[in-house]
Amino acid sequence: MAGYDDRDGFIWMDGKLVEWRRANVHILTHALHYASSVFEGERCYNGKIFKSSEHSARLLRSGEMLDMPISYTIEQINAAKEEVLRANGLTNAYVRAIAYRGAGEEMGVASQANPVRLAIACWTWGAYYGDAKMKGAKLDIAKWKRPSSETIPCEAKASGLYMICTMAKHAAQAKGCSDAMMFDYRGYVAEATGANIFFVRDGEVYTPTPDCILNGITRQTVIGMLHKMQIKVHERHIEAHELATFEQCWLTGTAAEITPVSQIGDYTFKVGDITRRVATDYDALVQA
Repeated sequence: MAGYDDRDGFIWMDGKLVEWRRANVHILTHALHYASSVFEGERCYNGKIFKSSEHSARLLRSGEMLDMPISYTIEQINAAKEEVLRANGLTNAYVRAIAYRGAGEEMGVASQANPVRLAIACWTWGAYYGDAKMKGAKLDIAKWKRPSSETIPCEAKASGLYMICTMAKHAAQAKGCSDAMMFDYRGYVAEATGANIFFVRDGEVYTPTPDCILNGITRQTVIGMLHKMQIKVHERHIEAHELATFEQCWLTGTAAEITPVSQIGDYTFKVGDITRRVATDYDALVQA
């Protein structure tokens, strides 16, 4: 597979389709230096982007939280995503929309004079965790903690919030793991580096309260599915010692979809009936 900068196809940038290899920004783009960018990851199944409007709405909210007003409506962003999919001839794809502070009059921390740009790309992308989607992912326990919501806008899907995730995942991969689970600043279970986490005990589901993590769209979808299955869901703070009491575990995210977890550190889990049912029902939902 060619590098992401060296492919055929088109990327939508500020209202125009640009040849893939020419979709570039200046080295003094503000986002490159100060992480002034927000993004969305979405999947298109059989020609339809799953929850496209919800993703576009969150992109706009994330921009507002970072003081980056994005000058497009939900409908315009949805249409741009459809345009770039058609231009690349894709019906099953991953879609990445990113809004960012571009190069402009300012090159310090403040950047209100710099334009907010928007770009959308798409490409084919298989299972995020490879064969772990079938047999269960192995997770390291990260040394980095999710910070307090008083230090970052944790409700935003902001690029800068992922730096500790990159470091945690690099450390996990060096140990032969697929990913890492992170605790938050208080010591509660938080999430994986790019996915929310769920546990099962005695036929009931437990998932961390999203008070300092992103309340993922897939997470919300799965909670709704579990309610329809009449499975009790506990959204609460989960303490570290509870990991030894859970029987099943899975991750949720647009890229991860539903990925079972077989191990977190020294704790092991089985790919049980509830995990398999959620994965099956989610696949049916997004393919509908």
